[in-house]
Amino acid sequence: MTSGALVLASAGEHRPPVGAGFDLLLLAHVACVIVGLGAIVVSGIQALRLLTLPVDQPVPATLLRYFSPGTNWVGRALFGVPLFGFALLAASGGAFDLGDEWVAIGLVLWGLVAVGAEGLLWPAERRLQTVLSAPGGSERPVQCRAPARRIAVVGSFLVVVLLAATVLMVAQP
Repeated sequence: MTSGALVLASAGEHRPPVGAGFDLLLLAHVACVIVGLGAIVVSGIQALRLLTLPVDQPVPATLLRYFSPGTNWVGRALFGVPLFGFALLAASGGAFDLGDEWVAIGLVLWGLVAVGAEGLLWPAERRLQTVLSAPGGSERPVQCRAPARRIAVVGSFLVVVLLAATVLMVAQP
C-alpha cells in the first residue's frame, strides 16, 4: 500500500502546500479579490442609483459623496491579486505553477478585469466625478447618465469575470 501511494504522488498528484506563510499569502490573495470585487459592485450599485433618479431631481448628497473627486484606491486592491497569486505559486513548493491550466486561465481573466477597470470603469468614474463636482453638477443628472451607464454595464461584466475566476481558483480543475 505504501509503495502505491508513493507511485501516485510521484505520478503528478499535487500535495497541498501547508504552513502559516502560505496561509497568510492565501488570505491576502483572497482579501484582495473580495475588496476589489466589492469596490466594483458598490460602484455599479451607486451608478444604478444615479440612473434611476428622475431627470428633474438633484443628485442626493450620498451619491455626491460617493462620486467625489479622487482615485478609487479600494478598487486598486485588484492589483494585489496577481501579486499574492505569484507569491502563492512560489510558496507552493512546486505543487502549483504557471504551467497549470487553471492558473494561466485565471491570470488571463484577471488581466481582462484589470484592462476593463483601468480602461473603461475607472475613467467613467472620473468623468462622473468631474460632472458632479462642477458648479451646479448636482443639478444636472442628465449629464451623468452616460458615464453612470458605462459604470453599471462594465461593472456587471467585470463582476461576472471575477466570479468566474474565483470559481476557477477554488475548483482548480
